[in-house]
Amino acid sequence: MESWIKTRNKIIGWNYRNILKPILFKFDPEDIHDLFIKVGNLLGQTSATRYLTRVLFDYENPVLEQEILGIKFKNPVGLSAGFDKNARLTKILPAVGFGFAEAGSVTGRPCKGNEGRHLWRLPKSKSLIVYYGLTNDGAEAIARRLLEVQLQVSPKLDFEQEAKGPEVGLRAHLKSNFLHKSNFVLGISLAKTNDQKTITTEAGTADYIKAYEAFLKTDVGDYFTINISCPNTFGGEPFVEPERLDLLLSAFAKIRDEESARGLPSVKAKEVQLQVSPKLDFVSVNRPLFIKLPPDLSEEKLDAIIELVKKYKINGFVSTNLTKDRNNPLIKDKIKDPLPTDKGGLSGKIVEELATKQIEYIYKKIKDLPQTERPIIIGCGGIFTAQDAYNKIKAGASLLQLITGMIFEGPQVISEINQGLVTLLQKDGYKNISEAVGKSTCQP
Repeated sequence: MESWIKTRNKIIGWNYRNILKPILFKFDPEDIHDLFIKVGNLLGQTSATRYLTRVLFDYENPVLEQEILGIKFKNPVGLSAGFDKNARLTKILPAVGFGFAEAGSVTGRPCKGNEGRHLWRLPKSKSLIVYYGLTNDGAEAIARRLLEVQLQVSPKLDFEQEAKGPEVGLRAHLKSNFLHKSNFVLGISLAKTNDQKTITTEAGTADYIKAYEAFLKTDVGDYFTINISCPNTFGGEPFVEPERLDLLLSAFAKIRDEESARGLPSVKAKEVQLQVSPKLDFVSVNRPLFIKLPPDLSEEKLDAIIELVKKYKINGFVSTNLTKDRNNPLIKDKIKDPLPTDKGGLSGKIVEELATKQIEYIYKKIKDLPQTERPIIIGCGGIFTAQDAYNKIKAGASLLQLITGMIFEGPQVISEINQGLVTLLQKDGYKNISEAVGKSTCQP
């Protein structure tokens, strides 16, 4: 089976890189992205197309399985936030081979994003310039969409039907169907709406919390990521400043404490117990919270953020988002294409070293904490091969995310990375991927 999967991946990869990609790269990248969202959504609609996709792309091996923060991951490779902005691909992503995915980023209100062009390719650099500015349908619409998908709720049902009686409409459907949720791990990336209304700390915090509560009220999402690092928003990245971040994390902690005080159960390994009020005001709380960081932070600022993460018991980091510092000497020689714009953030191979260095730095700071208190690191940035993935795992990442690698190498790259990781782990004598986490960072 292993040799068959390797052959399958080689054939699909060769055809993608030599036939399909040259055609796709002749068109505007945003148009191609939108096309793939439509195709992925279509493929997810039937069991037959999901099965065929799984045959072409999936890979499983117990060496890659982990339980992290009470959630079971079949493999460590996830889809990063920024690709499935409006959570339209959740039915097909498991079949493509991902161990998890992160939807969004999602904001408190619907967000059109930035004006003009949003995406450029840098083929020689194996990178993208991204300038979307958090384009999404807003938290309430996306939470409802995911609720319909996960619980197989008819789009014709709506919350107002609750007024007709205790066993009518959506609430009755939930009572009988809440155990039918997908086993695919889905994270939700949260951000503040990209406009002038959220420029103050108070308004920005309120917008984050509005988005967070929309998903809590619909019991959607296995974990949440607080994205403080989008480089393309009005007012920049205000919450990377420790004083403002303190206020933001305090607000999230308050929501957690309030829900814990109500005695509602936390979510563990998809075993969900729902308490449904007549107004459908139910929440499963204490799902993991991560914070997504930019790669350009100074050590002083990173130290302050680590302390805040410990103070508010945030469960982990996503390292990292895009880089916007084009003058950073660590990326100068990695930019091999003329830059068509000074807007946006850079992804892919350009950010790879920055992300890995941040993972190493954070892991060194947290590795001596008790295991129950140690934050988890999700590594993101420049992952194109199994070796790229392994480097981040050995630097300290327990999980991984990618987008750009898939765009340049093809959808079979998820399977290639996972199968390659098994080979690398076995070569080094590890029986499970968790044993390799942080090993290069721990060496003297």
